[in-house]
Amino acid sequence: MSEHGSDRPRSPAAGTDPLGDPFLRTCFAVPVPPATFLRRQRLTEHLGQAPDTALTLVNGCAGAGKTLLAADWAARLGRPVAWFTVDACGQAPGVFWAYLLEALRASGADELKDIDCPADAGAVDHGLLTRLAARLNDRDRPVIVVLDAYDRVTAPEITDQLGFVLHHAGRGLRLVLVTRTEPTLPLHRCRADGTLTEIRDAELAFTPEEAAALLELHGLRLGHDAVRALVGRTRGWAAGLRLCALAARQSSDPERYLKEFEAGQSTIADFLLAEVLERQPPATQDLLLRVSVLDRFCPDLADALTGRRDAGPVLAELHRANAFVEYLGHAWYRLHPLFAEILKAHLGVRLPGLETALHHRAAQWLRHAGPLPHTLTHGAAAGDWEFTARALVDDLALGQFFTGLRSGELDELFARMPPGTTGPEADLVRAARELAGPDPDHACVHLEHARRALARAGPGRAAARLGCALLDTHAARLAGAPDRAEHAARTARELRRDLPAGLLDRHPELPALLRTHLGSARLWAGRFTDARAVLSETAAGCDAATALPREEALALLALVDFLTGWPTRAERGALAALADAERFSLAEPAGLDLVHLVLAAVAVDRDELDDAQALLDRAASVRPVPPDPVTAASRVIAQARLHLARGRTEAALETAGSAVPAAVASPWAEDHTALVVSAAHLAEGRPEAAVEVLEGLEGAVDREAACTVAAARAHLAAGDPGAALHLLDRLPADGHRGPAVTVRALLVRAEAAGRQGDLTTAHRLATRALADARRERLRRPLLEAGPWLRRLLRADVLQGALRNGPAARPDARVRTPPHTARQTALVVEELSGRERDVLRRLARMMSTEEIAADLFVSVNTVKTHLKSAYRKLGVNRRSDAVHRARELRLL
Repeated sequence: MSEHGSDRPRSPAAGTDPLGDPFLRTCFAVPVPPATFLRRQRLTEHLGQAPDTALTLVNGCAGAGKTLLAADWAARLGRPVAWFTVDACGQAPGVFWAYLLEALRASGADELKDIDCPADAGAVDHGLLTRLAARLNDRDRPVIVVLDAYDRVTAPEITDQLGFVLHHAGRGLRLVLVTRTEPTLPLHRCRADGTLTEIRDAELAFTPEEAAALLELHGLRLGHDAVRALVGRTRGWAAGLRLCALAARQSSDPERYLKEFEAGQSTIADFLLAEVLERQPPATQDLLLRVSVLDRFCPDLADALTGRRDAGPVLAELHRANAFVEYLGHAWYRLHPLFAEILKAHLGVRLPGLETALHHRAAQWLRHAGPLPHTLTHGAAAGDWEFTARALVDDLALGQFFTGLRSGELDELFARMPPGTTGPEADLVRAARELAGPDPDHACVHLEHARRALARAGPGRAAARLGCALLDTHAARLAGAPDRAEHAARTARELRRDLPAGLLDRHPELPALLRTHLGSARLWAGRFTDARAVLSETAAGCDAATALPREEALALLALVDFLTGWPTRAERGALAALADAERFSLAEPAGLDLVHLVLAAVAVDRDELDDAQALLDRAASVRPVPPDPVTAASRVIAQARLHLARGRTEAALETAGSAVPAAVASPWAEDHTALVVSAAHLAEGRPEAAVEVLEGLEGAVDREAACTVAAARAHLAAGDPGAALHLLDRLPADGHRGPAVTVRALLVRAEAAGRQGDLTTAHRLATRALADARRERLRRPLLEAGPWLRRLLRADVLQGALRNGPAARPDARVRTPPHTARQTALVVEELSGRERDVLRRLARMMSTEEIAADLFVSVNTVKTHLKSAYRKLGVNRRSDAVHRARELRLL
């Protein structure tokens, strides 16, 4: 007992802490931002809410710019701020409160001068905290306290004591915590009653615009793309940007340096290793080094790489401590990209040779529990290509080489597969890459190797066999071998029952691709009904995984419609394919060239020859991959018909003679080629040669009715109307012939009747033909009919059919009756100049992305103009907009 009869410790001497050491005045100094500090208005304004809320939390990782932000705000606040940078005193409650009281007194809080500092370094009397809270509560104006580096407070009782004072100080205290970790204060309660201001890591990150301004303060002016790339790599991390800027200033080419610098060999590495990695316990350091090989990870995956079972709480604590471990949700994490680079480089130094083994462990774990793309990435990184190829094939993901979703990524990944990699799955991957590339002929060799290996393997491996059937169907389609395609498709159907339940449901693109390939092969064989059945099933899909085969199926269906004489239906189908491709942003849809070919063929029938040529040119520029025989034949026929329509008969004959490589001939391709050749002979005045070309095709079973009509026209030109009518009478009455065929048949009958002296019948048939032609906007058959039609009908009637269709050519004059023009003016607003620019390009079948590039505007801007134009024109589809604009002479 002391001489005064008390054993209480004495209060420390003035100017000292409970340990008797003098206060370190640097702990109370507000840091001064450097000359290169960038004041960010959005953060300053947010922090400006601090005087109005009891608690403000500035929580971010090391080097996020927390302290400088708070210091700049405090210096510009215009009123005293009690600043305390927590150091080692965070472990001793008595020392902590002694420093905090000294910071309060230094800020001018005179009413606290008689509150003695704690005498015991390890404890604080509750009465002291009560007196402090009461004095603060009595203040007319709150005192603002900034506790910097609060994450250094390790004694849990300090946070409890601070919460007590904050609660009972009422409006007399405004507390700002600058910390790397989440304090254990009752933040949920503060959020609920609106007394909390929060600035966290995501908000502290620099935007590209802010990063550009920061770099300028360091004397660096970089391009927009370079700045965005740097922000992406650093995730806007303030310290990383500043360190990069300082290093780049020493380079003769700063932009190149920032693009290519190695994070593992930089001052950033020194910072993160010292400030983050080396602050962790050895076991946590080992975990961080091992997971650095992963793009993302969950506790179980991290345990698989470490051989431990405690990754869950360790990762949660690292995330809470802002230790550059980001939480992605659903128990998945990832490292900050720069931190991951540095750790990976450090892994090679500390644990040489381990990286390959870690990739292998990750691939094995992910194969059973993780996403397939990550499995493939780690399998490839481990150099285990047989495992990687088998993982792809067993997952039924082989079709993704052709769907556009991950085709480029897969091609790039497996381009690194060594030639010596064996196994049927490896050969299937090679075959898929060849079929999806510019030289599919080599795929057959790999397919044969895979087929033999699977035969030697015996039963089982259904996924590999199904993959082989898919590629066989594709190869047969490209080769023009319908029977092979049918056999492969049957094999695929039989294999489906041997697959694990639900596996095929995860890959709807595989059956969609099978049906599309089979439909194309059937179309080549001239089996239009069977082709339509399987293609319609694919076209009915609606998800992104089947977008590309669906677009291709729509294009093939449009071709079937055109070949059977339904041009308007074909146009609608082709435009639907374009809209679907645009909806899913397909960069290089497989059927886009065929879409343009169908639209070009329709344009020829409508005598819109400039449009037809533009569409042919676009079809030729779509992709470097060799087309299948269907597309190749369609291109030949469309180009030959255009030459013929322009009067270039020699060019038409030369083009029609172009060979289309295929295992078997296509009946419709032969028929339409014969139609071009026959028409060329007629145009040159050789009707007998025209008849000879079509001999054997006219009226033959399963051949084009158009050939019979063309043969009848040739006989008529040769002076034999009876033979012409005889051929037309042999056409089946229940044939599903479209207007492109029936209009031509009516015109031949009309001319034959006229030559036989029956002008009444001739006039009736010709008038009916004109009515049907107007509905379909068919002009070419009327022009091909020759001068007899002009002699038979009044000139104004014929000219009306040729010029006043619903979608007149852009250079044609549309004669709109006065009352119609007045009604139109009432319902249509005037289009802006930019809306007309967009519509003109729309009329040329350009996609939204192409229009945006052509006009040097964004895709969203184009869509805005389109919506406005649709509204003004009273339509909701691109084709209707073009038709309506042409009706109104706006194009």
